[in-house]
Amino acid sequence: MQNFFSQLFTLNWIMPVVDIIIVMVIIYQILMQFKGTRAMTLLNGLVIFLIVSWLATFFRLETLSWILGYAGAMLVVALPVVFQPELRRALERLGRRSPLNIHIQSAGSEEMKGVVEEVLKAVRNLSENQIGALLVMEKNTGIQEYIDTGIKLEGAVSTELLLSIFMPSTPLHDGAVILRGDRVAAAGCFLPLSQSDTLQQNLGTRHRAAIGLSEVCDALIIVVSEETGVISTAQNGQLQRSHDNKSLREKLNREMVMVKETGKRDFMFWR
Repeated sequence: MQNFFSQLFTLNWIMPVVDIIIVMVIIYQILMQFKGTRAMTLLNGLVIFLIVSWLATFFRLETLSWILGYAGAMLVVALPVVFQPELRRALERLGRRSPLNIHIQSAGSEEMKGVVEEVLKAVRNLSENQIGALLVMEKNTGIQEYIDTGIKLEGAVSTELLLSIFMPSTPLHDGAVILRGDRVAAAGCFLPLSQSDTLQQNLGTRHRAAIGLSEVCDALIIVVSEETGVISTAQNGQLQRSHDNKSLREKLNREMVMVKETGKRDFMFWR
């Protein structure tokens, strides 16, 4: 009996099971990264290629096996290029969960609450006047490469500044404004357009740019439609439309101000 239990709890059978579970989880996460993208179609083609290669080997089709062998060697080089957007997105999401990435933004709680109110007033004004706008609020993932595409301002966030940037007669109104903490980092910035096949066909460039940036970072992006004045937010590749002032305030406070219960309410903004 003692030998039975000692063999039962040995690692001889436990580790293979753990190994299989880990591989299944990795495959599932990879598929989730590819879901809703053009890469899913390419992945299906890769699976078919592997099946045909296996069949050619199994039935000893030497000529076909030779051709597929050379094609497979080229695929090894081509795959990192083809799946570059998805690989980058996966690595960035993994990096966000790293404890080394967590640090407190220089802006304090009162400053960030003030930023939220200034943004709300500006967005409400833009919506009422049907002025298109694209506003990015940086969080954990740094987006310096997109800040560098615009005109650096480094000004304090205010309703007046945001409205003056997005006025149709100004040279910066077509680009995105990026906020970093309580500062307007840059205006007139270029954002990556989403390549997802699942987006609605009637979405304009601003909305596609908002979704595109949210697919590669954890920023909160606010979009005001020029045609309808509808306020939308994009985050984690998802677009939430038709915000009113109350729901937008709740979302900004929830996403940009972290509440920590420490006997009293302590607000911290995390980057």
